[in-house]
Amino acid sequence: MGDKSRVRVYIACSLDGFIAGPDDDLSWLPGADPDPDAPEANKDSTPPRDPAAVSYDEFMAEVGALLMGRRTHDAVAGFGVPWPYGERPVLVATHRTLEPASPTVRAIDGDIASMIEAAKDAAGSKDVYLDGGFMIRTALDAGLVDDLIVTMVPTILGAGHSLFAGVTARHELELIGHHTEALGMIQLRLRPKPAA
Repeated sequence: MGDKSRVRVYIACSLDGFIAGPDDDLSWLPGADPDPDAPEANKDSTPPRDPAAVSYDEFMAEVGALLMGRRTHDAVAGFGVPWPYGERPVLVATHRTLEPASPTVRAIDGDIASMIEAAKDAAGSKDVYLDGGFMIRTALDAGLVDDLIVTMVPTILGAGHSLFAGVTARHELELIGHHTEALGMIQLRLRPKPAA
């Protein structure tokens, strides 16, 4: 049943390619809506959001299950907000004992292919949302990512946790589309090219 599931990435990164700053700092990530207290000049200087950009809610409507790394699970659990993934199954790749942030969360172990298969089974006919830098890099190296939606935030961090540094092979990607987002962000829609 999970054979039709796509393995998809939806993530934001800094202009220099980091998904978190030092010590897992995420304070540089803007909210979904412009800051109501920002000066009017700043609001007028950024292009409007392209309606063709894929919103988080639109993306999640196609997701049946998530596969994420332990660090990502712990970061999300520490946000102090209600669990954001609803009733969707969330599989967390870890070797350590896991205190699930929600009853829908369970630990999983194994190679990337077997974990993705388990996530596809959990997703049914819907897609698998792959989250976390290590998980994304490992799945890319295994040729198991179907598409990526990467939102570039116009911030340079200089250090932190890289999105792609550490892949073990070169990956050619096809640009499917690019769209302006709120606050000057650019959303890139990408698809790995088949190996020659």
